[in-house]
Amino acid sequence: MKNIKSNTLFRVKCLVALMIFTTMFTNCDPDETQEVAKLNNLVMQDEFDVDGVPNPSMWTYDIGDGTAEGIPGWGNNELQYYTARPENVNVENGVLVITAREESFEGASYTSARLTTQNLFERQYGRFEARIKLPWGKGLWPAFWLLGNDCDQNPWPQCGEIDIMEYLGDSPTIVFGSAHGPGYNAGDAITKEYELENDRFDTGFHVFGIEWSPNRINYYVDDVLYQSITPSVVEEEAVVDGGPENAGEWVFNRPFYIIMNIAVGGNLPGAPNAETVFPQRMLVDYVRVYN
Repeated sequence: MKNIKSNTLFRVKCLVALMIFTTMFTNCDPDETQEVAKLNNLVMQDEFDVDGVPNPSMWTYDIGDGTAEGIPGWGNNELQYYTARPENVNVENGVLVITAREESFEGASYTSARLTTQNLFERQYGRFEARIKLPWGKGLWPAFWLLGNDCDQNPWPQCGEIDIMEYLGDSPTIVFGSAHGPGYNAGDAITKEYELENDRFDTGFHVFGIEWSPNRINYYVDDVLYQSITPSVVEEEAVVDGGPENAGEWVFNRPFYIIMNIAVGGNLPGAPNAETVFPQRMLVDYVRVYN
């Protein structure tokens, strides 16, 4: 009898739980179901659980000082030389470590790393997120961002850019998310800050993410929604006078690839100063993409 009663009680509890779950799921708005959706639709992940070189089936590197058409520093007069050396990029103790160093290398005064998934993982729409601990100091500019996979055919900003997280090292309580396209890029990008209260981004890990669909990009820090960009927002905020003919075009309906890096110096964020201590590290606990 004891076993029969236990089994019956178990079935009743399961039925009640299922009824409650079904009611919650069918009566809440999409934002409230994001945990259910993303946990059941994982399409890419790197947990960085193997020490050494980042997984070559997922990650490649941009190498050099970014000189193009005589303009150095990735179009921003940045000071770093990106390498794939273990001194600048490595997996250690379950985290990806991107390290910016002050050293003379290939004519530059600083080194760092810029990882990308270009031609390895490119995705149109979904939730992209990473759990990251950021560095600190004037002149540091770490970022977790996406770039349109057709940039070779449609040069920036026409290819589109989605900045999931950018951060200036001398403002350790603030990150910002941005979108770039024709008529809304660089200093005119559509962007918004998110500020921590009673905490700093260099003292612990935080989750930075977007949820991207055909007509919306939502920006999150630790699952707090702080910005939502739509085609109407882009059309309203794009620079039309003096901008390109297609100013305000929504250019986010194509596959994008992931980039993670630490830039040093440049027009933004400015050069390091005497108080900037090197080396500085960006620690990435994981990167995950959900359908």
